[in-house]
Amino acid sequence: MFDKLSSVATRYEELGELMARPEVVSNPTLLQQYAREQRELEDVVAAFRDYQQAQRALAEAQAVLDETSDGELRELAQEEIELQRGRLGQLEQELKLLLLPRDPNDSKDVIIEIRQGEGGDEAALFAADLFRMYTRFAELRGWKVEVENAVENGPGGLKEVVFEISGEGAYSVLKYEGGVHRVQRVPATEARGRIHTSTATVAVLPEVEPTAVEIKNEDIRVDVFRSGGHGGQGVNTTDSAVRLVYRAGTPEEIVVTCQDGRSQLKNKEKAMTVLRAKLYAREQEKKDRELSSSRLAQVGTGERAEKIRTYNFPQDRVTDHRIGQNFSNLPGILDGNLDKIIDALVIYDNAERLKASGIA
Repeated sequence: MFDKLSSVATRYEELGELMARPEVVSNPTLLQQYAREQRELEDVVAAFRDYQQAQRALAEAQAVLDETSDGELRELAQEEIELQRGRLGQLEQELKLLLLPRDPNDSKDVIIEIRQGEGGDEAALFAADLFRMYTRFAELRGWKVEVENAVENGPGGLKEVVFEISGEGAYSVLKYEGGVHRVQRVPATEARGRIHTSTATVAVLPEVEPTAVEIKNEDIRVDVFRSGGHGGQGVNTTDSAVRLVYRAGTPEEIVVTCQDGRSQLKNKEKAMTVLRAKLYAREQEKKDRELSSSRLAQVGTGERAEKIRTYNFPQDRVTDHRIGQNFSNLPGILDGNLDKIIDALVIYDNAERLKASGIA
């Protein structure tokens, strides 16, 4: 591990020298490439330098302990030794995590698709609750939320909603949310007070660059129609809604609709963004299945068939089934306070990946 860290530190210094050369300074593309590479190495190098500094401090304290007979100095040296040993242990664990293969999508914005599952109108209400939960979570972090498409189902319910969350590392934080979410509660329409179980599915997709996925014009059908429902009355005055139907290379059609904007062109661009994300995710899932025997362990694949979490209202409890952990304050969680759950998932995922990597 430390040989690899030394080579990373050497490359970091080399990049600094390269960016100072006149021929690189005059080449914006190359300069940007080197700067991006150096930024990616920054955290590893900073932690490695802290580790080396702690090693030096430990060696100095050990030398004092070995060479002096002064009781007070020996006591201070012993305290320093214990302090630096603890610091070295923490930094070594941090370095192991930093050396794990990084998800190339972590820095990207995210597209989330929520659909009502089993449970009728109650499932639609739960889908709306999840939409509000993620919206509030994004607002608390200062991230931007933009709805691409929403289909209502009854008062306050959503049959489907597709929205984008833009913010630093949005995908890295929300990628664990994909799967089946289950709610257990007494619906407002239930006169006898019986607890119902309903579900909603959540798909989490990284937004990808236009060049990442090739979409040929002949592979898609573009339908234009008049918007309705979600989006306000002003949207309904023109045929601005766009539906893309993609057929190539898939047994089932992929349909993407966008009707929340007033501009047909903008709606088409948004729909293309969602379609690219879906196609990219499909390719990634295919690669993951092919590499399933060797890929690092993860908390979950995000597939819709996987039940990941239960929201139990009578017991004020949220259970994440992947890590077997319960969380209280369900109303607060649905109001966007997801940090405790996400932090627990990240810790578990990191531990599993370290175990799978063989460097734990």
